[in-house]
Formats: sequence, C-alpha cells, structure tokens
Amino acid sequence: MDLGIAGRTAIVCAASKGLGRATAMQLAKEGVNVIISARTKADLEATADEIRKAANVRVEAVACDVTTDEGRAMILKACPNPDIVINNAGGPPPGDFKDFSLDDWRKAVEWNMITPIALIKSTVYGMMDRKWGRILNITSQSVKAPIASLELSNGARAGLTGAVAVMARRAVKYNVTINNILPGPFETDRLRGSTIKAAQQQGIPVEKAMELRKAGVPAGRFGQPEEFGAAAAFMCSEHAGFITGQNLLLDGGIFPGAL
Repeated sequence: MDLGIAGRTAIVCAASKGLGRATAMQLAKEGVNVIISARTKADLEATADEIRKAANVRVEAVACDVTTDEGRAMILKACPNPDIVINNAGGPPPGDFKDFSLDDWRKAVEWNMITPIALIKSTVYGMMDRKWGRILNITSQSVKAPIASLELSNGARAGLTGAVAVMARRAVKYNVTINNILPGPFETDRLRGSTIKAAQQQGIPVEKAMELRKAGVPAGRFGQPEEFGAAAAFMCSEHAGFITGQNLLLDGGIFPGAL
C-alpha cells in the first residue's frame, strides 16, 4: 500500500533506539524526510546513518533533551513546520507509590505529559493552516490498564490522553489528526533491561525471566519494533485522516477487554 506521505517531513523524538527508531525508519522508507532527536549524539548519528542507507530521504539528527524547553527549541529550529510529529520520551522509573516524592511526580508529568503537549501546541496550528498534519503520541498499554509499580508513567500518560482528546476533535476538520499508540512488550533495549532487573530480583536466569514474561502475552512472543513502525506509519498516512482521538493498542492481546 502506498501511504501517500512521500515528500512529507516528520519530527521523530527519542529516535535513536527502540520504537522511535523503528518509526523513523519506516517513515523514511515511505519517502518521508525525518528530523530525529535523542540525547545521546553517537547513538543518534548511528541511527541517522542507517536510515540514510535504507532510504533516499533527508535525515537530520538533533542531539538534545526533548523534555526541556531548550531541546524542543532546537528541534523546532531544525523543522519549524513539520507535517508529522511523533511524540516519544522515555518513561519514568518503576517503584512503590509510598516511595515517590512530589519531585518524582513532577518529572514524570514533565517528561510524558507536558513535553508532548508543548510540541503539539507549537505545531498543530501550522498544520491546521496548511490543511494537513499527523500527530502521534507514543504512550503505553498502561493507559488502558494501569501497571503495578509504574504509577508515575500510568498517571502522566493517561493525563496526556485526556489533555489532547478535545484538540483532536477540533483539528480533524482541517485534515489534522492526533492519536495515541499504546505499545505493550516490544523487544527493545528497555524491555531487556527491565527483564534483567526482574531476573536479578527474583534470583532466576535472565532466559527464564524472558520466558515467564512471554508467557503472559497471548501472542506467545514479544512484539518486534518493525511491527510497531509499520503501524505508526499507517497512522501517519493519507489513509488515516478519519481516525483521530484514538488509542491504538499494540500489546499482543494482553488487555482483556472487548472495547
């Protein structure tokens, strides 16, 4: 399927690894010019080189912290009028509610709620003026079913979902959509790192911890980043203009609800 977005330009945040990288790669393969950001310059430049080898598009790497005003200013200076914005930032650490300080909560909200809201506010009105735009927030399956020990992430990401819901309905008449994509367990460095930590806490081999985690997924496996990238690219496509204000859950069947 031709997604109809060749020649468009996208900002993809946290794109040096994992799901952000997979999304940037798939958009580039669809002919989209990509401005990618992440904090670690070496990793980001390596990803930019890989994308250039895979697709004949413009790739610009902006090494910055997207959760800061300065970082967002750098991204928008490189691409002031994007057609597509992929909001993505690392989640806050797990823990116990009783141990979280108010500063922990403030950081979580800043990273996973305020940051995407700021980028949306900076770009959505220009998209509306130009009568085309796609904004996709990478959040988490926890928006549908809160995850124990991830209260910081649960709260901030659910807050973002509610915060943009009305704007998504206002913008769609201008052919601008705002949606959220909710990943479950995908085979990324973050998943491997959290599984290694769980194995150490339980005193079991990492391989055993991996198998136990897979056993909780009806699909019997972890998602592949390329699958996520393909789904994200479709949500940014010309064909997805009638989809807005929605949560697309990619979790291999973990969420038990019918709705």
